[in-house]
Amino acid sequence: MSDNKTTILLVDDHELVRAGFRRLLEDGEQFTVIAEAGSGELAVQEYVKHQPQVVVMDISMPGIGGIGAIERIIARDSSAKILVLSVHEDSVFTTRAMQAGALGFIPKRSAPEEMIKAVEQVAQGKTCIDPAIAQQIAMQKLTGSDSILDVLSQREFEVFRLLAEGKTVNDIAEILSLSPKTVGTHHTNVKQKLDVSNSAELARLAIRSGLIDA
Repeated sequence: MSDNKTTILLVDDHELVRAGFRRLLEDGEQFTVIAEAGSGELAVQEYVKHQPQVVVMDISMPGIGGIGAIERIIARDSSAKILVLSVHEDSVFTTRAMQAGALGFIPKRSAPEEMIKAVEQVAQGKTCIDPAIAQQIAMQKLTGSDSILDVLSQREFEVFRLLAEGKTVNDIAEILSLSPKTVGTHHTNVKQKLDVSNSAELARLAIRSGLIDA
C-alpha cells in the first residue's frame, strides 16, 4: 500500500451501503478505507484507534447517531475531518452537523464523482456542502424562516430525536451516558421550547421537520 493514500473511516449502520461506498472510494488510487463502523458509538472508538484522515459518516443511525458521534470525535480531536452523507436533505440536519463540527454534507444520492470530490475537499480541510442544501440554508436565513428546532441546544436536539423515535427517558440516559434526571430536565425543556405537551405531538413535529420518517 502506498503511503500517499488518504485513510478513511466509513460509518453507516447498513453493511451493504458501506460495502458500496468502500468499493467506490477504493476504486481509484486515492483512498483506502482503514476502518468501518455501524454506529455512532463505534465510530468514536474506531476514530480514536485508527486516527483516519477523513471520516465519511451517515447521520441517521440508532443510538447517539451521527451528530452525537461528530460531537464526540471533535471533542477528542478538534482537527478531525468529517464528511456527512445523508438521506435527509433537510437543512435542520445540515446545520446541526456543521455546528457539531462536520466539514462537509452531501446527499447519499449524489453521483459517485461528486462524492469523491467531496471527500477530496474535506481531506484538504475545506468545507463542502451540497449546493441545493446550501441554498436552502441561505434562503432560510434570508427569509428568517428558521426551523422551529433551532431553539434547541445540541443535547436537547439529540434528546428530542430519540424521544421522537419512541425511546424512554431511561433508554436515552443509557444511550447518551447521562443520568435519567438530566434527560428528564432536557425532556421538559424540549417540550417547553417547542410548545408540545405529549409524545404524539413531539413525534408529529419530528416527522414534519424531516427528522424521522412517517
